[in-house]
Formats: sequence, C-alpha cells, structure tokens
Amino acid sequence: MTTDASEDWQRWHERRLATVAAPYGPLALIGTHWLEDYPDGRLPDIPGSWRADGDAVVLTATEADGLTVDGQPFGGEVRLAADPGPASAARVAYGERRLVVLVREGAWGVRDFDPESSARRAFDGLRVTPYDPRWAVPGRFTPYNTGRTVRVPNADGRERGLGLGGELVFELEGRELSLQVSLQGDGSLWAVFADATSGSGSYRFRFLHPVAPDAEGRTTVDFNRALLPPCAFADHFVCPFPPPGNTLDVEVAAGERTLS
Repeated sequence: MTTDASEDWQRWHERRLATVAAPYGPLALIGTHWLEDYPDGRLPDIPGSWRADGDAVVLTATEADGLTVDGQPFGGEVRLAADPGPASAARVAYGERRLVVLVREGAWGVRDFDPESSARRAFDGLRVTPYDPRWAVPGRFTPYNTGRTVRVPNADGRERGLGLGGELVFELEGRELSLQVSLQGDGSLWAVFADATSGSGSYRFRFLHPVAPDAEGRTTVDFNRALLPPCAFADHFVCPFPPPGNTLDVEVAAGERTLS
C-alpha cells in the first residue's frame, strides 16, 4: 500500500514539474497590469489600447501593432471577457506571448505570459520532500451553514475576499488541528495554510487540495501534496495569504518546500 502510494505520489510530482515548467506555466508570467492603473490605456511593453467597459475589456489596435485575436491578425476593436482557461488558450497573443484578460472583484487586468521569461529559463526544479505516509491522514469536512467570505492580504499588497465553505479537522502528530477551506467546483477542497516551517524551511505559505469528501464528510489530508502557490514562481500573481486560523503551529516538513 505504501509502495503504491509512493509511486502514485512520484507520478503526481512529475506531472506537477511538467506543469510548472510548461511554456505558459507560472514561471512564464512577466507582468500583471491592472487597467485602473493605466487610464490612458497603454500597458507596459504591450501594444494597443486597453480599457475596462462594464463587463468586458475593450482592446483597440491596428494590424501594425502585431497582435492576434483568436489566432488571426487583429486590427480594430474587440470586447474581451475574462479568459476562462489556461494561459496557452488566451484569445490575444503578441508573438509567442499570451495576454490573459482577468477580473478580480470588479477590477480588470491583463497578464503577460512569455515562454522566454528569465524565470522559466533559470528554473532548476523544486525542493520537495519525498513521500512519507505519516503526512497523509484522515480528515473530516464540516460545511458552514452558509458560505463565508473573509478579507485577507494578497501577494500583490492588496486585500481581497476569500470564500470559505467549511472546516477540515484532522489529527497530526497526536494533535487535533483544523483548517478553514474553500469548496471547488468539482467538490474538492482548497486550503491556504502556513506552518512552523513557513518562511524558513518552506515558502511563506502553501496550498493544499484535498479530494472531495464523501457523504459523511470524510476525506484525506495529504500534506505530501502541499503545493507552492503561483506567487512562489512569479511576483505578478495575486495569491491570497492564509485566512485567520490557518497557520498551524506544527512543522509540516512535507510536500513542495521551495524552488531549488
């Protein structure tokens, strides 16, 4: 059983490395530009004019600007909704770069992904702790009666709402601990947490994605699969910090720790 779990973790880790190092993975992000910061519509090193207009971003450009929209050379004006998928599928491109439209709490922005980014070229792997079965423990999820939103600082220095759907309780090293978690669309859970290694033996906080609980709320809390947040790879992500109560006072010496 342990061997199977260890081999499964190794496959997971290899897939994770491939995702991180992909041409439009988190290492490729070279900028996040909030349109409210550029009232003239001109973004740094990005052609065209970009402005927020209600529920969309309006891009105006000429073909000489060198942008493409939906794979075709673009000239004129187009309304762009937030890109729902991966950066590689963004509607707007500038050469090999992908310009991803996003919105956060009504603020519109454009992310600039460049597969030739210095961070991607310099990437030398992750410092990760090998699988250890003691870090995979049973957990029980209890949903809140109604969803909660707490305001937490984000990695870009702004404060935003973080939706929380319930509490995940588990036992680690003989102690009962808990995390406030968010519910994902597929029923799985998402936790932003810190621990006694954060900022020293590990990045300042990490993400965890427990599988969907069963009908009785049972799931597995597997810290072997603790993830570095996107902002560990590029300063231009807006990762939320752990909400109140999600800083564990134990050393979680497991999972992804830092970049190599």
